[in-house]
Amino acid sequence: MGDFSAIRPGTNLPAYARELVRMHDAVIGGGRSPLQPRALVARSWSRVLEAGLDPDGRHPRDPLPMDQVLARRRESPVALVIEELRAIISSVADASQFLMVVTDADGIILWREGAARVRGRADSLGFEEGAEWTEEVVGTNAIGTALAEASPVQLFSAEHFEAEQHPWYCTAAPIHDPRTGELLGIVDVSGPAMTLHPAIVALVETAVRLAESQLWRHHELRLERLRAVAAPVLASVTGPLLLVDDHGWVAHTAGIAAQARIAVPRDRRPLTVPGLGLCLPEPLGDGWLVRPAGGETRIVMTLDLTGPPAVAVSGERPWRAPLTARHAEILLLLHRAGRSGLSAAALSSRLYGDAEHVVAVRAEVSRLRRTLGGVVESQPYRISPAVEMAVLGAPAG
Repeated sequence: MGDFSAIRPGTNLPAYARELVRMHDAVIGGGRSPLQPRALVARSWSRVLEAGLDPDGRHPRDPLPMDQVLARRRESPVALVIEELRAIISSVADASQFLMVVTDADGIILWREGAARVRGRADSLGFEEGAEWTEEVVGTNAIGTALAEASPVQLFSAEHFEAEQHPWYCTAAPIHDPRTGELLGIVDVSGPAMTLHPAIVALVETAVRLAESQLWRHHELRLERLRAVAAPVLASVTGPLLLVDDHGWVAHTAGIAAQARIAVPRDRRPLTVPGLGLCLPEPLGDGWLVRPAGGETRIVMTLDLTGPPAVAVSGERPWRAPLTARHAEILLLLHRAGRSGLSAAALSSRLYGDAEHVVAVRAEVSRLRRTLGGVVESQPYRISPAVEMAVLGAPAG
């Protein structure tokens, strides 16, 4: 993750906090300050000001009812590893006077643990389960800014936008699904600003790495269960095949060189698999049996941009699927790139104007592959050679 600390070892925290308050008031008020905000903070303040938030105001928190929080917890894969996160962070929370907070990908706080005295102060700030802590709602804060920047963030004192948050520090890092790269939420450690220790960054990094490694272990156990359930069927099937889970991870292979993952299967939608060619996935247990489709050799696809973006596949098994504007843009860029394709960094540059959003690109392509199956190949990203794609209504350029 790299060092994203807001302070250096040996920093005089009270003096630095006073400097930041003067900087905050001057910069946000449109004046001059000898101390300038860090680039990350400046970008966030700019976004928040454009959203019309008031640094001296108290923006409404309106936490969700607990039944909705519980429902989001049940749906979150982080629930599988929340005990491991508690074991790492909560064990030192009381002595270090901080809170551990875990949100979902929407910035909704789902879990909160930590020192009782700090919990009481957090309640008065609206930093509680069910509250949304995005930049759009509460201004610059580590959770919301980590979501906006797709990267770890630490903020100290008046680097927060709201004056009410200045007595705090917060350290946040995104947690991703190791199977798909999808953002699952944010792990955050927050506490009184004057208690910030440089080791907090390493603590949060360790917690995220442990959580993601444990999520991967749960994934491996699911593959083992899939193999056990599918064993009787696999024993009666001949010819080359793959057994994969819902994310395309391979649990078993026969008659084909081993590979870790293929495009995400979808019912009745053909996909291309290196070594197998065009395949038609068949549901099997909680996964898919993938075998060659027979006579079909090509996928004929149209990217339709004449109205709401969509793709249409013709042939014996026609289907049509709507696309988000971002996914349509990715397909169009890859179509124009031809067989040479685009690296994740190159695709980031075309989508976001820089090469710094590789994680976001990978997540978007992963979601696109779940919609379209084997249309998009990786390393580099490119349209599969088994796909004949036409574009309707493409903009110039």
